[in-house]
Amino acid sequence: MIYDISMMIHEEMQVYKDKPEKKPKITVDGSHQTGSAHESRLEMNLHTGTHMDFPLHMIENGKTSKTEQLEPLIGKAKVIDMTHCDDHIDVKDLKSLDISKDDFILFKTKNSFSDTFLWEFIYVNEAASEYLKEKEIRGVGIDGLGIERAQSEHPTHKILLGNDIIIIEGLRLKDVPEGTYELYALPLKIKDVEALPLRAILID
Repeated sequence: MIYDISMMIHEEMQVYKDKPEKKPKITVDGSHQTGSAHESRLEMNLHTGTHMDFPLHMIENGKTSKTEQLEPLIGKAKVIDMTHCDDHIDVKDLKSLDISKDDFILFKTKNSFSDTFLWEFIYVNEAASEYLKEKEIRGVGIDGLGIERAQSEHPTHKILLGNDIIIIEGLRLKDVPEGTYELYALPLKIKDVEALPLRAILID
């Protein structure tokens, strides 16, 4: 079974805080009516839809996509059902879970069940990110367009990215049962930027 856990990119898709400037724009550069081929142009923010963050996103002079490696983005991943969480994921929600060194953790929350932006989206708080850091996981993904909100100075991003823990945002996990899968999260090959769009799938 293959689960496509990526967001569909289109002009009316949900974007962070519903900001118009974050909506992707698809324009036709050439058509069969004006030439011999149909060609389209895509303009979008690199944090649109399903994407991974690099430290530069929140850390001055942080690492960029120049440091990107495919190995951590391919391999076992654990989908953990957090749909019972009403506001955020806290350390108390994690302590009873099977989380080990080098795990890639994907949090399935209520975010996956909305096709529009949720201003009160479920996020990972600072205490939970500290716990994940101590566990030495290799990556964490969430089905919100941000891994945190309502936290001054973005501690969740800084704790995770500052310890070389991959962050994936904008996953779609609605139809994925809790369990262990093979993750393939392949980024576009763009030089020296703070985020990369992903096509992510899980194989059962």
